[in-house]
Formats: sequence, structure tokens, C-alpha cells
Amino acid sequence: MGILVIDPGLLTTVQDGGRFGFQQYGVTPSGPMDERAFALANLLTGNAEGMAELEMTLYGGRYLFDADAVIALTGADMKPLLNGEVFPMYRAVSVKAGDELALGFAQSGCRAYLSVAGGMDISPVMGSASTLTGKHLGGIEGRKLQKNDRIAFAASISELPSQDKMVLPREVYPAKEAVLRVVAGPQDDSFSREEFRKFFWYSAVITDENDRQGCRLKLERPIKHIGDGNIISDGIAFGSIQIPPNGQPIIMMADRQTTGGYPKIGTVISVDLSKLAQARPGMRLRFIRVSIELAQELYLKELRERIRIKESFH
Repeated sequence: MGILVIDPGLLTTVQDGGRFGFQQYGVTPSGPMDERAFALANLLTGNAEGMAELEMTLYGGRYLFDADAVIALTGADMKPLLNGEVFPMYRAVSVKAGDELALGFAQSGCRAYLSVAGGMDISPVMGSASTLTGKHLGGIEGRKLQKNDRIAFAASISELPSQDKMVLPREVYPAKEAVLRVVAGPQDDSFSREEFRKFFWYSAVITDENDRQGCRLKLERPIKHIGDGNIISDGIAFGSIQIPPNGQPIIMMADRQTTGGYPKIGTVISVDLSKLAQARPGMRLRFIRVSIELAQELYLKELRERIRIKESFH
């Protein structure tokens, strides 16, 4: 017993914490685009942070519960309704068998996350339930959800201890412009000092080519390379900013390829990837250079906050 998909939305997939240890074979970790919203949804339902959830993009769809459960929604505001009544986001909510959850088009942000207390019963592939559609791995047959798909619950939980405490402030996402902090390199020496500075001087706009693989940008002034804009292929991280020969950046996202042959001028720091995952085409981005030490400090601060949240729920 679990969830019946009535309307799968535009792009809804199963994602867990990610598929690690296989990049040498060309298999990217995948996992959630907005790792923060994903983790908070699991915390709100008493789950371990990496347990499988549904990630919904731009338009959520409709889902029928055929068993009692405790669920939580985080991320983009898709104006969720439970049986036609407003459904509160960022809190643990009990639902009954026969209830229907409907999510519309995102009013702010881009991606929403649905967590179920006890988790979803999804068979792991290479140690993960995450869906990697490009390689047909994980999730439901390695694809996005379709009408009449069923997702079983891993446990039957209708209420959580201290459930009334499981409430968090809603995230506020930038609507028109976002500032992303960037650690330089590893190929920032592929650009002159002037061209490197230009990347931070001028803003960029997110183009329509923005998905789970990468986010293509249009800079006011394209970046010129010292050479021909190619390197010997090397590894790519979530947030790597490639500059291809046309000088227009591509930020690599959760379903990125594992290696690439364009110079990387920098990498978006981990705690700012949430803003990028929730950004839409047409939004303007500005970049600020920061040290790797600050990036690490901010990441540890985020992890400490999650520990504090978890402890506050008990």
C-alpha cells in the first residue's frame, strides 16, 4: 500500500541521497537537485536524510494515498491541496487512505519534494534508488513517473511522536535574481586575468536549456579563452562551471556527465546549489568569488543546523 500516481506532473522522479562510487564507470551520483529541501523533507518525517523521496519539477501533479501515512512537502510552492483544502508545507502532516494530494504549477521556486515517514519501497540499483533517466537506472524503471504508477511505502506509519513539533519556516527563493558564491578553478588559468574578472563583473541569464544535467547561461559578454577552449577531459562536480569555446557558461547539475573537456572557471559552493536548483529560465545570476575555506565553513554550518533541527523534533 502506498501512492497511486493519477497525474505525474511534468517531471517527477524518485531521488535519494545519491549513487556514489561509480563515476569511474561513467555513472553520475544523481540524487536531488535541491539537497537542502530534500534533507528538510526527510527530517520533517523522521527519516534519515538520504531516504528516497519524490522530486517534482515546475508542475507537481496528483497523487492518491491508499494507506494512512505521515508526509511532508518542501521546496517550491506548488499550491498543494489535500482533498481540495490547502495543504501546509514544511510540516509533518498525517494523511488517510483515500486522500488525494494535488500540486499545481510552482508559484515560487522550481522543485518540490515529497517525503513519507518510513520511506518508499524502491529497489536500489548500484546502491541507490535515485533515478538517472539518461541511463535508465533507479527509481521506477529508470524513468520519470507515469500515470497509474504505484509506489509502496516501506513502513506503515500514521502518526509520529512529537509530530506537532515537526514544523519549519518556509524557504524563500529569489524571484528575479540570485547571487551564487563561487570557488575559483581548477582551470581558471585558461583565462586571462581580465577575462576571469569579467565573469564576476557581469551578470548572466538562465536560458531555456536548464535541466537536471546542466544549466546553460548567457553572459552579457562571453568569456574568451587563452587557448581554443578545450582541455583533456577530467572530472566534473555538482556546480562545476564549464566555459565552452563559445564563452557562455554551463553549470553542471545532479545528472551531469562524469567528465568533460571544457575549462572550469569555478564551482558554485554546495550551500548555494539550492538557489540554483530552484531558479527558472530568465532569472539573472550574479557571481561572487569566495575561498574554499569559507565554502567549507558554510557547509559545516549547514550540517550543524540540520542536527539542531533534528534534535528540536524530539
